[in-house]
Amino acid sequence: MNAHFSFGPATGVGSLPGGDAREAAKAATGSFEDFPFLAELPARGPGADMIGRTAGMLVELYARVEPSGWRIGDGPGRDTKRARSWLGEDLDALEEFTQGYEGQVKVQAVGPWTLASALELKNGQAVLSDHGARRDLAGSLGEGLRLHLDEVRRRLPGAQVVLQLDEPSLTSVLRGRVRTASGYRTYRAVDRQLVESTLRDIVAVHGDGPVVVHSCAPDVPFALLRRAGAAAVSFDFSLLTERDDDAIGEALEGGTRLFAGVVPGVDGPLSDPAGSVMGVRTLWRRLGLRPGLLAEAVTLTPSCGLAGASPGYARQALAHCVRAARSLADNPE
Repeated sequence: MNAHFSFGPATGVGSLPGGDAREAAKAATGSFEDFPFLAELPARGPGADMIGRTAGMLVELYARVEPSGWRIGDGPGRDTKRARSWLGEDLDALEEFTQGYEGQVKVQAVGPWTLASALELKNGQAVLSDHGARRDLAGSLGEGLRLHLDEVRRRLPGAQVVLQLDEPSLTSVLRGRVRTASGYRTYRAVDRQLVESTLRDIVAVHGDGPVVVHSCAPDVPFALLRRAGAAAVSFDFSLLTERDDDAIGEALEGGTRLFAGVVPGVDGPLSDPAGSVMGVRTLWRRLGLRPGLLAEAVTLTPSCGLAGASPGYARQALAHCVRAARSLADNPE
């Protein structure tokens, strides 16, 4: 299931500040010549946010914005149309800046469990609360992703498409910590095997293509994601604890790659590139892994999306990931 993929040395997570698709595509392709990504610009409003964008990809399921958030509705309303139109604009811009490009390119969508936690049914409860609704949502998402990936491959015919599934709510789903709309209760935990098999079905939509699962929440379930077929796991490196060592070591030995979020996602002073990857080298030593494997097994990213950063800092952060990756490759010890 986990074919051994190698990924570019650095890339972005997904979101960038601002609302200009061409500016964003220029930053995402110019910063990462060998691993650009399709930028998301949530500042444009509902439909450009990650939930809205993925809701716009669903097949035969439609969502609209209510005061409480995104809710399943009866037909494609203006929120769905807006989400699709912005996605089209972003793809146009990416296509323009990747003419003739033949390397890897990454696109992001929300995974089935975070989507089920964020989308509401007509009764105001999350899709997560209803087994049948969850199954329908996963089916619709799989179909929508298949069409989206086809479209990306049509526009970037020479590129190898990497699919990233954003699953920040995954650990909360597994532990029964997703809050109801009132905030007073939580939905019961979902069985781990069901979580894993649903993810495996969505990962399989990409066929032979590599899938990365991203979460910038604590306690990322590395082993579960590896079993579900993720070629790589993307996470906020600063949230790791030594408790994660065994799961990470096993994942790496099984051929899973790490997308380590080492550059802060919000404005602040940036350390020197070598300082940014010190923790990665320390982890490697703790795990007793061969330093030569490091650059091949680790892709560097910001710690999370950059939507909350200033445009200037966002560009610096992307450039910093590239420099830090070079430092890692040059001095793995």
